[in-house]
Amino acid sequence: MTDEELVHQYVHTQLNFYFEQLYQRYSDKVFRKCYSFVKNNQKAEDLTHDIFLKLITKIGTFKDSARFSTWLYSITYNYCMDHLRAGKRSREIPLDAEIDWEDQPEDDLSELQASGLKHSLEKLDPKDRALLLMKYQDDFSIKEIADALQTTESAVKMRLMRSKERLRKIYLENIVFYLAIVLKLIYFWKR
Repeated sequence: MTDEELVHQYVHTQLNFYFEQLYQRYSDKVFRKCYSFVKNNQKAEDLTHDIFLKLITKIGTFKDSARFSTWLYSITYNYCMDHLRAGKRSREIPLDAEIDWEDQPEDDLSELQASGLKHSLEKLDPKDRALLLMKYQDDFSIKEIADALQTTESAVKMRLMRSKERLRKIYLENIVFYLAIVLKLIYFWKR
């Protein structure tokens, strides 16, 4: 059955079987989205649980004009943003959780670039990060993103452009920072 058929069956029969099918399909994806906001497994699990509880109460408002996955992502995104706005998220990230030097490849430039990009993405504002992940990780179309965020397609295009520019700036700042550290180490080592 399609997602939309499962929703329809659940709304009309209230049989848990149909909701469980949706849960099995999307719980991991919702968890990963929540984790991308809070960077904490336990908090992400709690948010995922809350989102599916909210879904039970809102599932009757689903309209067949959108894909279920887009609608669920919209609920997930809004719930996580509300959570962040409420100030429940700690901004402290231990340095050892950020960089594991032993796992860093020394000679593979593309892996270093990917690692730098991931690190930069983590420093990006959650709204910008979520937008970029919807577009480039989840392959949402501009229209689907606009529907999920309840905004216009032109606003999404503008926000994407600005988010990419912010990411590029953070990425370049990280490169300059690490280059400065390496140069200082070389300088002190040669002394």
